[in-house]
Amino acid sequence: MLMISGHTRLIAHLGFPTESFKAPMIYNPWFAANGLDINVMPMGVKPEAYPELLRSLFRTTNVIGALITMPHKVATTTLVDSLSPTAQIAGACNAVRLNKAGELEGDMFDGEGFVRGMLQKGQPAQGKRALVVGSGGVGSAISASLAAAGVTALTLFDTRRESGEALAQRLRQHYPALQVTVGERDPQGHDIVVNATPLGMQPGDPLPLDVSRLTPGCFVGEVVMKSAVTPFLQAARERGCVTQQGVDMLFEMIPAYLAFFGLPAATAEELRQTAEIRY
Repeated sequence: MLMISGHTRLIAHLGFPTESFKAPMIYNPWFAANGLDINVMPMGVKPEAYPELLRSLFRTTNVIGALITMPHKVATTTLVDSLSPTAQIAGACNAVRLNKAGELEGDMFDGEGFVRGMLQKGQPAQGKRALVVGSGGVGSAISASLAAAGVTALTLFDTRRESGEALAQRLRQHYPALQVTVGERDPQGHDIVVNATPLGMQPGDPLPLDVSRLTPGCFVGEVVMKSAVTPFLQAARERGCVTQQGVDMLFEMIPAYLAFFGLPAATAEELRQTAEIRY
């Protein structure tokens, strides 16, 4: 690993808590292996301090961008000067950069990473029925990308029903042919099932849905990265489902992040070869 010095450029990794962050274990070994004096730095920031911190961070001269994670993805949309169409549909943002005009630009890559991970496993979304549990930042992004990838029906569930309704409205505006249902989390009859909630990050968390209702052979995806195989994924595997770990989504979205920050390109496979992930 390269030593951090006064020449090092930083990418801030903003969220709270930081203990489950896996991105630095992927980016930083790849930067070092390729002789790039860049470091992804985890920075824990609570919601009440986040708005002031985000803009102040880009007043430094060696921060080239920020990765945004829970619980700040939705709040970030109101703190930047412009958003990509993907981030607008998702209502969430997980990448921020400063442009030449001194304005903060936001984009969203969670959904792209999730869908690319599905394709790598031979699981296209087109023509499928999907259930996404959680309509926060990551759930909204995955829902938007599944819609763009051609699912025919999308069921949304969030404990805050208003979040699911707002997401459904945005999706219907951009995808009028998509059948969107809000308020249910019964996985039966769905080809794709996604846990886009924090459930699984803490010992003793309940499962996000009734796994006995999963259809054997369906595709089950996870966003939690606290462990490689969460209790939810383990239960899905025992039901005979095809599964995707949370970290798989991360590997697939990092190439898009690198392009967004104007950094050298890498494939997901190249990133896997140098990654040093620990749980």
